[in-house]
Formats: sequence, structure tokens, C-alpha cells
Amino acid sequence: MSALRRQPMLVLCCLGLGAALCLSALAAIGLGAVSIPFGTTWSVVGAELGMAPPAAEPAWTRAERNIVWELRLPRALLGAAAGAGLAAVGGVLQVLTRNPLADPYLFGVSAGAAFGAVLVILYAGTFAGPWTLPGAAFLGALGAMALVFGAARGRDGPPTSERLILTGVAIGFILHAATNFLIFGAIDRGAAEAALFWMMGGLSAARWATVPVPLAITVAGVVWMCLRAPSVNALAFGDDTARSLGVDPARLRAEMFVVSSLVTGAIVSASGGIGFVGLVMPHIVRMVVGGDLRRLLPLASLLGAIFLLWVDVLARSLFAPREIPLGVMTASVGGAFFLWLMRRRAGR
Repeated sequence: MSALRRQPMLVLCCLGLGAALCLSALAAIGLGAVSIPFGTTWSVVGAELGMAPPAAEPAWTRAERNIVWELRLPRALLGAAAGAGLAAVGGVLQVLTRNPLADPYLFGVSAGAAFGAVLVILYAGTFAGPWTLPGAAFLGALGAMALVFGAARGRDGPPTSERLILTGVAIGFILHAATNFLIFGAIDRGAAEAALFWMMGGLSAARWATVPVPLAITVAGVVWMCLRAPSVNALAFGDDTARSLGVDPARLRAEMFVVSSLVTGAIVSASGGIGFVGLVMPHIVRMVVGGDLRRLLPLASLLGAIFLLWVDVLARSLFAPREIPLGVMTASVGGAFFLWLMRRRAGR
């Protein structure tokens, strides 16, 4: 009966957060160095989507239309997808490694994705069209994850969760150093400066030409992780228990690590390095609804999307027209949360 009672509550929470996400997206599109009224934002989006008949004399200027449709709507979609994807990946990694501190940033996955993307940006070019950056970032993320597990594995069997995190941090530092070396050695200084700013994280490059591929990959990956949540839940009780429930732990871990790398690579390829979202959001949701991924993943994804939208609004509004790198903002919030979490765990 308790499970049956929780299901309607989960649906209501998802609907509430979904409505908050839509309102946050519309607000984020209107706010910035140039403020656009909510009604104008809604009218422009509705007209472009064909939800309203074209007006003979629109109530908005062409500049307002370009700001809303060409600049801020793609940015809002990418921000929401990045927040949702990072939160979902963080929640899955925390269960797979049985470590509440796991997230793509601390685990070295984001660093690997950044290394692959910067390598392509500076030295290879877009040889595969819009798939070039996501593909390079995915291979970098997957390679980083393989390095972490290979280096953390000891003679006494599978790596412990503590060893995985420490190894992930070490691999992340090495890959960050390698990425900085690539930037330092680049001949095209303009591209090097762009890559350096991109590494700090941001959504300023979001355009309709660049958003669809990472958006589609991220949405598909999050949906897949939600569908596989019941099986991943079994891993939280140990491999033996998972096998007794009909789950193949090794195969499931490999599958989830590939999906996590794909989602992280897609996000990093479009928005650069954004840390701590995957650490903070799952913890906040876990405090309210518990650790069941069937509830945690959809709620954390929605909360992560809302969070990153508003962080982006602050990043481009506090010192407008200058823009604070998004990674700086999330690192500030995530670092403070990390310290609070450590004190909370130490006080038990």
C-alpha cells in the first residue's frame, strides 16, 4: 500500500516541478542585460512554434524576436538539459560506486570529456559536422572512466568506493593539466582563449545549429537511466543481492557507465565544465524522498534543470553585460554544499 500511495505523490511532485521548470524557462528567456516582458516572451515563442496565428503587426520588435528565439531559447533548453543530465548522472554514479560523493566532476568524467573536446577544438576541427564535439567528448569521458577503474583496481579484487573517488580526483587533475597544456601549446591564440573560457562552463555558445545534438543525447540518456532505475537500485544492496534479483552487475555497470559517459560528453561538448550539479541535486532530493532511483532520478533531473536555469540568469545578470562563467557559479554553490555535507557526515 505504501508504494501505491507514493506513486500519486511522485506524479504530483513531477508535475509541480515540471510547471516550475516551464515558468523558470520563460523567466530565464526574459531576464538578462536586455529585459523582455513575460507576455512578449510568450508571444514570440508561441508565434515561432505556430501556436498563435501570425499577427499583421507584431507587438514585439525584430531585435526582441532575435533575442528571444535565436539567443535565449536555445540557451534555456541547453541549460535545462545540462542541469537534468548532470543531476541524473550524479545520482546513478552514487549508486553504482556506493559512494554519496560521486559525481561526473569529482569522478574525472567531465575532465575526460573536456580533454577530448578541447583536443578537437584546437587541433582537429569539425570534421564530422555537429557530431564532432559530442563524439570527441564522449570518447574522452569513456576513456577517463576506464582510466579511473583501471587505476583504482587492486590485487584484492574490485575497487572500493573510496578508492574510486580518490582515483577519480587524481585522474581529473591529470586530465585538467593535459587540457591546459593543449591550450598553452595552441598556435591559434584566439581559439585557445575561447577554449579556456569554455572550460569554465557557460551557455553563451548555445544556438539552434549546435543545441539539437547534445539536447537529444541528454534527453535520451536521462530517459534511459530512469527506465533502468529499478535494476540499478539492486546494486545498492551489493552484487550478490543484485544477482539473486536477476541482475547482471558487471553488465549493468558497463551499460550505465557508457550511458553516463555519453550524457556527460554531450553536455560538456556544448556547455564546457560545469561541476557539482551532479553532487548537490541528488543529495537534496535524497533528503526528501529517499534513495530509490525510481523517485530520485526524475525529481533530481527536474530540480537540476531549474537550478541551472536560475544560476545562468545570475551569471549573465550580476555584472551585465559581462558574463560570469557558469562553472564558477556552480563551483561556489557546490563547494559550500560539499563542506556542509562533510560536517554533517562527521557529526553522525
